[in-house]
Amino acid sequence: MGYDELEVKFVPRIWTVAELTTEISRTLSDNDELVSCWVSGELSNYKNHRPSGHWYFTLKDQSSSIKAVMFRSRAERVRFIPQDGMKVLLRGSVKVYERDGNVQLYVDELQPSGLGALYLAFEQLKQRLSAEGLFDPERKKPIPRIPRRVGIVTSPTGAAIRDILKVMGRRDPNLSWVLAPAAVQGELAPREVAQAIARLNRYGNIDVLIVGRGGGSLEELWAFNTEEVARAIADSNIPVISAVGHETDVTIADMVADLRAPTPSAAAELAIPVFQELRLNLENLNSRLQVGIQAQIARKREKINGLAASGPLLNPLWRIEQNRQRLDNVSSALQQEMTRFVSDKNGILKLLATKLDLLSPLAILGRGYSLTYSSEGKIIRSSTEANTGDHVKVRLHEGSLTCQVLTKEEREG
Repeated sequence: MGYDELEVKFVPRIWTVAELTTEISRTLSDNDELVSCWVSGELSNYKNHRPSGHWYFTLKDQSSSIKAVMFRSRAERVRFIPQDGMKVLLRGSVKVYERDGNVQLYVDELQPSGLGALYLAFEQLKQRLSAEGLFDPERKKPIPRIPRRVGIVTSPTGAAIRDILKVMGRRDPNLSWVLAPAAVQGELAPREVAQAIARLNRYGNIDVLIVGRGGGSLEELWAFNTEEVARAIADSNIPVISAVGHETDVTIADMVADLRAPTPSAAAELAIPVFQELRLNLENLNSRLQVGIQAQIARKREKINGLAASGPLLNPLWRIEQNRQRLDNVSSALQQEMTRFVSDKNGILKLLATKLDLLSPLAILGRGYSLTYSSEGKIIRSSTEANTGDHVKVRLHEGSLTCQVLTKEEREG
């Protein structure tokens, strides 16, 4: 094999630029670690593009940098304004911008780095509990319309309990309530909140629970983003209304609870109907019931009056007379049927008696025949069954004879 043949056989592929960028893009897409990955770094060259609303920036560290883009639909969910030099934690996918051949990050989520670890823990727990079905609407219990007793899990000294009791006093001052005090922030808070929920479930005679606290930072609300509290809410046999923070704060507890209230005050309003409204509704229903009863009585009275003016009620004995006549008719028909039945049976009986007489051996005796019995009472059918000198009994049509065998013949000639 010559040198020229080797050169022809091992000619390398010549890519077009489009083919190469497409292949790089496909390779990146096939790498699961580069799809929805978390990256930390420092923001630089941040630009909010108008009017599209897309964000463009560079993410860098001490030794490298990569361009990034966050589209408007994702950027609108970010609760802070990015600034150059800010340390951030982001989640996105590494892809190729094929027009320029540049590798860049397409960002889905963006958080300040100081909150990044907590936020990542929040997301991981949320995904795990969601996969277990703890957020499913089908498992949420209905909130009772008119609770008799409300259980409250919160700090006994915080603003939340004051807000809840203020609303409860306004809406229904006679409503019974039970407070299970618990720390709502700090290391001990998750366990105390979970234990308080379990304690109220054991207490019994509670129709709904309000669990929560006032507003605060992510770190201050973190007890309600823990698995321990989430599972305590999920395991509660009593319906739970979560009331954590302000309206914009959303916690894991809110997602697991049977109903989320934006604030503790709103939780009390959702749980407790206004007493005066209930009383007015009751009076209205009572009034409608009275009107309905009176109308029903009037209709029944009119019907009775109509019946009394005609038919059986006008002459009560008429129905008895009609039934008595019907009874006479049935009695006569029954007598006739019985007479015909007995007559038919008598005729059949006479016919059967006649047939029986014809078959009876006693009837044969009337024609001059007789029956001969041995001294043991057995019928003698042959001369061989008696001996000379035996006494036999001969039965005639009328009466019988006792005879002695003087002679016998075996067969009459």
